[in-house]
Amino acid sequence: MIVLDGVSKRYNGHTVLDEVSIAFGAEGVTALIGPNGAGKSTLFGVVGRLIRPEAGRVAVDGSDVATARSSDLAKTLAVLRQDNHIAARLTVHDLVEFGRFPHSKGRLTVTDRDHVDRAIEYLALDDFRNRFLDELSGGQRQRAFIAMVLAQDTKYILLDEPLNNLDLRHMTEIMKLLRRMADELGKRVIVVLHDINFAATYSDRIVAMRDGRVVADAGAAEIMRPEVLEAVYDTKVDVRQIDGRPVALYYS
Repeated sequence: MIVLDGVSKRYNGHTVLDEVSIAFGAEGVTALIGPNGAGKSTLFGVVGRLIRPEAGRVAVDGSDVATARSSDLAKTLAVLRQDNHIAARLTVHDLVEFGRFPHSKGRLTVTDRDHVDRAIEYLALDDFRNRFLDELSGGQRQRAFIAMVLAQDTKYILLDEPLNNLDLRHMTEIMKLLRRMADELGKRVIVVLHDINFAATYSDRIVAMRDGRVVADAGAAEIMRPEVLEAVYDTKVDVRQIDGRPVALYYS
């Protein structure tokens, strides 16, 4: 389990995480939703030890993130941020190999190469293995980054807005892949999403944040209600049942 206990973070006197206490990792896919500035990405940064909190504690499977060895943490937890600054002239294969660094330290073994090959195959990237990243479409490139994370072979996978700048087809493909990773490979996926309908369709649990706090935490049926979503986003929302699934409609 990933457990946050009273975690707070401030920037220039502005609170972005306000004594957050929550646990992740019991469900296959957890979606983290909320308006811009709610604290979602900061929460991911704190869990991945990319951001130091002012107060509180984060533990991953009982190990304190603040004091855990980096190599041990990287074998348990993978974080894919939305701002991936990696040289475009890397091939897909080169990128996915980076995922094995916590295990190989740059000297890949037969086992490491097997993980790389399996990740590339799982993300249906065999035909693009030797293509450079800047030769790929946005959806293909995002699959390559997810393959890198998959090759890292961690229990927990945190993805910060992986659907950004993708069209509807590629967004659907990515969410189906994340669902498969949870169901077939036993991964615990926590994903930041702006599209609440994708969250409701593919997640086991939805955690809603606003103003640095968790304001709702439940399954899709409980979160996908007008009064809940309006309180989260401060905008008019209607929820309809379409083919037995809740679908949110937004109003200006």
